[in-house]
Amino acid sequence: MSALDGMYQEVILDHAKRRSGEGLAAPAPGHGAGESHQYNPTCGDEITVRVELATGPGDAEPVVTRLSWEGEGCSISMAAASVLAETAPGMTRAELVEMIGAFRDLLRSRGTVVPDEEVLGDAAAFAGVSRFVARVKCAMLGWVAAEEALDRAG
Repeated sequence: MSALDGMYQEVILDHAKRRSGEGLAAPAPGHGAGESHQYNPTCGDEITVRVELATGPGDAEPVVTRLSWEGEGCSISMAAASVLAETAPGMTRAELVEMIGAFRDLLRSRGTVVPDEEVLGDAAAFAGVSRFVARVKCAMLGWVAAEEALDRAG
């Protein structure tokens, strides 16, 4: 295992244990929110993600103020949700959509795409997961829920 692979594995294990954003949080007064529940019938993992958005002054694009979640599943699905919950706050809706797309492209690459840490942050740690097709759905579960929750937030 390379030093980079070891570091990535450590990031995933750390997030699987400490789970940022775990526990669905009620939106702050005046903030919009959307929620989505996703289930992976292949392995039984499931997650509910709530994305909270605040609109800026004027026509400013909504900004993610919090991403919270609750779920049960393997360490990969829980760690991926934790990374997302830690990374998303402060992003505009468009930036989060872009990051979800970059994460999806990385996971579908079967190891052929080098992760862009500028775009993905700690989510780049899941590059190795892309080589294991059965685990891709696990890593994407919370991210798909977040994408749908964003749509439902209006």
